[in-house]
Amino acid sequence: MSGRPRRTGLVAFALCLPAFVLLCTVNSAGYRYGASDQAFYVPAVLEHLDPTLFPRDDALISAQAGLTRTDETLAAVVRASGAELPIVYAILYVVSLTLLGLAGWLLARQMYRSEWAAVALLAALTLRHAIAHSGTNTLEAYFHPRQLAFALGALGIAAFLRGRLAGAVALVLAAAFLHPTTALWFALWLGMATVVAEQRLRIPLAALAGLGTIAGLWALTAGPLAGRLVIMDSAWIATLETKDYLFTPAWPLDAWFTNLAYIPIIVLLYRRRVAGGLASEREHGVVAGCLALVVLFLASLPFVAGHVALAVQMQTGRIFWMLDFLAVIYAVWWLAEGAALTLRRAQAVAFAIVLASTVRGAYVMTVVFPDRSLAQVDVRDDDWGKVMAWTRGTPPESGLMADPQHAARYGTSVRVAGERDVLVEAVKDTAIGMYSRDIAMRTRERIDAVGDFATLTPARARRLAERYGLDYLVTEQELALPTAFQSGALRVYRLRDPLPATGAAHPPR
Repeated sequence: MSGRPRRTGLVAFALCLPAFVLLCTVNSAGYRYGASDQAFYVPAVLEHLDPTLFPRDDALISAQAGLTRTDETLAAVVRASGAELPIVYAILYVVSLTLLGLAGWLLARQMYRSEWAAVALLAALTLRHAIAHSGTNTLEAYFHPRQLAFALGALGIAAFLRGRLAGAVALVLAAAFLHPTTALWFALWLGMATVVAEQRLRIPLAALAGLGTIAGLWALTAGPLAGRLVIMDSAWIATLETKDYLFTPAWPLDAWFTNLAYIPIIVLLYRRRVAGGLASEREHGVVAGCLALVVLFLASLPFVAGHVALAVQMQTGRIFWMLDFLAVIYAVWWLAEGAALTLRRAQAVAFAIVLASTVRGAYVMTVVFPDRSLAQVDVRDDDWGKVMAWTRGTPPESGLMADPQHAARYGTSVRVAGERDVLVEAVKDTAIGMYSRDIAMRTRERIDAVGDFATLTPARARRLAERYGLDYLVTEQELALPTAFQSGALRVYRLRDPLPATGAAHPPR
């Protein structure tokens, strides 16, 4: 490809990019800071930025944060930028979508013959959907390191197709600093693709695989993964009853059907491309590498069924995200080009998918979630936001109690919006429990101790405060307790005397 057509293609992508980011956002019901999985990622980064934060919840945060360098990486970005964390996260959200769009565009320009087909692929990538029974979505309404890692991995596949193996490896390595398991799936995909497409590299790759095996054995026996080959007992498993997607052998039939359906779609459409003389040797490697991930998934099933902790924690069901991505690429090619390309056909498909995404996004924003703005860059300035702003002014050692479902109810958790320890946040604390039996038992014990939050009495609140060293209670109930702050229906009650500025002793974490 000459330099001028390539530059022209990048100009076309740049023109499409604002619409791509907008459609991704509206199909995700708007951008929201502090939502969902950010209940973990934000406190983990905040703790690096200010080590005085979360003295009680450090063990819980470290149960997941200690397995990766994600929080250190993001904290370094915040320090280097000098910007506030919400601003950095909003920028990284746009960067993630930009890189995902660029990956899709480069893959399309390598595999398709029409720029209109590339536009169709970009539009298809805006159609957010869940990967069946995997606990993940193709797009999120907030910045997630997993999304940025996926975009980098997809760029790595595009680089491989263009013959830039060193660049592909560098991109996957960068992804590893953000989300190791997502990067691992791309590394295995890329590795198998290289074995198939680059015969001259098979011996060096075999040597690298051997070194990787040795490194893996060290990690499992003496490194960061030591102790993770234990068998999860029934009590630990019971705490994860709401996370049934983790236990892949017990998936319902519809999840199996949906995820395995990617295989025939990829194979059949790839064979059509081969028959039409459109598939390169490197594309053969890409298909083989992607399908090899299914073999890995199937190989993991006995270990997940045996409740080996590491096998469960790896969440191998998310491998099907990669198959979904490749299947979408092939499906758009079949719709927009097929064996016989016409300009009118490619244009019609592009317009149809753009229209579908636009209508769907408008429906999501105006009917499904009419109260959401297009972008909520910081904690909302509603009653919950005002209470959390007040909370941030309390000593870092303060401990709060709120409805265990408060993150789902108000949109952000106490740890994110108030930057303080909280007795329990049921949704995210339960998920973190998959990485540590102690944390899982801690979370279950605290949820049981709180009981029915709606019927909490002053006497029970004081008993919980004495048991867990709590300072404040956040609730909408009117209780016979001293009020420290109020905004609208939300009240902050003082459960014991205020802490001095230097902090006071608390029970062990």
